[in-house]
Amino acid sequence: MTAIDFASFVDHLAGASGETILPFFRTTLAVDNKKTGGFDPVTAADRAAEQAMRALIRQNFPGHGVVGEEYGAEHTDAEYVWVLDPIDGTKSFITGMVAWGTLIGLMRFGEPVFGMMNQPFTGEKFSGDGGAASYRGPAGSRDLHVRACGSIEGAILSTTSPLLMNGSDRAAFGRVENKVKLSRYGGDCYAYCMLAAGLIDLIIETEIKPYDIVPLIPVITGAGLIMTAVFGAFVSASLPALKMIGVGLCVAVLVDASVIRAFVVPAFMSIAGRWNWYPGYSQGPGTGGR
Repeated sequence: MTAIDFASFVDHLAGASGETILPFFRTTLAVDNKKTGGFDPVTAADRAAEQAMRALIRQNFPGHGVVGEEYGAEHTDAEYVWVLDPIDGTKSFITGMVAWGTLIGLMRFGEPVFGMMNQPFTGEKFSGDGGAASYRGPAGSRDLHVRACGSIEGAILSTTSPLLMNGSDRAAFGRVENKVKLSRYGGDCYAYCMLAAGLIDLIIETEIKPYDIVPLIPVITGAGLIMTAVFGAFVSASLPALKMIGVGLCVAVLVDASVIRAFVVPAFMSIAGRWNWYPGYSQGPGTGGR
């Protein structure tokens, strides 16, 4: 069975999770905090949606593995492993903003082969298989393609929040932010979809977990970006010649004077073109999400 064969099932997962989540959106609901010494919210909507998706996966593909933000990992040595974030952007969700979505990814032998970001409130789906990416929503359907950007001074930059970064990373981010045309905060998964749609040029994030990024990799690469591991960070590029410009955490990169979209993924690395669990990665259930 190929990744294409799974596309309809991913739609089924998106539908089931959306039906579970929407009754909670913009209502008064309890919010638990998963992070000692900080604020990492989780709601009944997060938990119920992941449970719904896991139940469907077990029913239809009992031999597959699952990695999810709220309920951890199981059978990660399976040929196929699903990676789920029921609500990426929970902080947006609990404040009634629309910059959130359900992330559904599929890995085969450790490599992301299909991914979707579903926003059930706006009725939008962004999906990709690494070779192509597409949008479906109220505006119709269309292919997704990244855009060229001639200089860092002309780039639009996005991050969830510099406050999520440690001091040195925040300083490095600031050096890039001071060079770009525009920076925007708070996009979460939506920002990566706008990158794939050609509306954002650069994303910088730190402390990303597998469920935050794996479902988005086939969308981003399907829209025309080549991803490479550089010093523990993933750099997405449309040209092969890379030249780092000095900051600490990956950041903006130049390719023959063209800005490349770049983002940091410390939980993953690429080895000979294959995506694997980072050797030092030890992620328990329900920790470290966004």
